[in-house]
Amino acid sequence: MKFVNYLFVFTLTFFCTTHNFAQNDTPKEKLSLNSGTIDNQFDYVIQKSYTYKGNGKVYKNVEYHWLTQLKEHTLDSLKAIRKDLADTQLNVKTQAKEIADLKSKLSNTESDLEKTNNEKNNMALFGLQMSKTNYNILMWAIIAGLLAFLLFFIYKFKNSNAITKAAKRSLSEIEEEFEEHRKTALEREQKVRRQLQDEINKQKGV
Repeated sequence: MKFVNYLFVFTLTFFCTTHNFAQNDTPKEKLSLNSGTIDNQFDYVIQKSYTYKGNGKVYKNVEYHWLTQLKEHTLDSLKAIRKDLADTQLNVKTQAKEIADLKSKLSNTESDLEKTNNEKNNMALFGLQMSKTNYNILMWAIIAGLLAFLLFFIYKFKNSNAITKAAKRSLSEIEEEFEEHRKTALEREQKVRRQLQDEINKQKGV
């Protein structure tokens, strides 16, 4: 638990030191810890937390419940992205099966049409007699309908595949950003510990 707290504290410190002056130059927008993007929520914590300077650096004192809320919102965002990705993958599988079924139906229909072209001009269909011309018109109408459905589901499949790739890229970027923040926070924590140990050693030597 202490490690998580340190992680968020140093992450916020990192955001503060790298973006503090840039934020002062941009128009102020309404920030909230309970709404908006994760980036805006970080900005809210950075702006609302107490600022002080020491050793030529800027530090932030952040309320503990802000960190816990920010952590929950970040985890919720990652969970939502993973859920959307899983739903999209399931949708892609379903549509791929529907496309395969349509291809199979189209193939069977074309085979039936080829057979009927070799039969008599008058033929029975569902117990009804009709001319070859009318029969061909009906069969081609069915094929056209099946082709329209096939093209529609191919479009839906490609669209879902693009959404899946975009969701994967978004998840990968978030995980990379989180890992970078974790490494930065760890380095800062190690640096502070070394400084603290140096100070303790100095006090013992006095």
